[in-house]
Amino acid sequence: MIKAILIDDDDNLRNGMKALLSHYAPEINIIGEADSVATGINAIIKHQPQVVFLDIQLHDGTGFDVLEQLAAKNGNVTSNIVFITAHEQYAIKAFRFSALDFLLKPVDPEDLKKVIDKIKNVLEKTDNYAHIDLLLENIRKKVDNFKRIALSTSDGIHLFEINDIIRCESEDNYTKFYIKNNKPVLISKTLKEYDELLTEFGFERIHQSHLINLAYLKSYIKKEGGYVVMADNIHLPISQRKRERLQELLVGGLGKL
Repeated sequence: MIKAILIDDDDNLRNGMKALLSHYAPEINIIGEADSVATGINAIIKHQPQVVFLDIQLHDGTGFDVLEQLAAKNGNVTSNIVFITAHEQYAIKAFRFSALDFLLKPVDPEDLKKVIDKIKNVLEKTDNYAHIDLLLENIRKKVDNFKRIALSTSDGIHLFEINDIIRCESEDNYTKFYIKNNKPVLISKTLKEYDELLTEFGFERIHQSHLINLAYLKSYIKKEGGYVVMADNIHLPISQRKRERLQELLVGGLGKL
């Protein structure tokens, strides 16, 4: 059984979450509940849960306050955190950059099952919670200019500088990251998700299988249907519908190559 606690200031929502977990994830054992920042911190310290289901908005603060104050008391956070939120678009973006799980209200059973499956895998492979520190770092700044990203692999969670990512390549429902001075990293998420996250950081989807960091683009070759040469000398194809867009970017923002 996986020990878990629920922190939410709405009794009905806590009861609803317990019913969902009982039906769809019976391996989760709710060993404690809390309804505020203060009682939430006490519950985590007392029960030392493997998983915390944590609402963002509490009547005396936020779920982020729980983590901040817990880290201040204990030095770090050593539970898997699953945030529950109604909207909070900025927070959702921070979760995705930090490889932290979240559930949207009302909680969808299929989303819940996916999160539980991921948690079971993480519990078997790692006790690294550095991505929680990354989340708190991003939340404190309250800006969209994230510098680092957490990537969850089969052997744990790793943090990388966004500027060090050279390119991403689709492999079915997985994405392979090619990162400066690192071995390739395979992530069990689609390229579409990282396209949405990284486009504003100078990345461009040039093909259904390739997302590149324009800072590492060495050459754009128009012949043979069009392809790019990256800084690592890899040649990547450009889809026909992306050629005009790439040329506009090069002429307007990067200068002609």
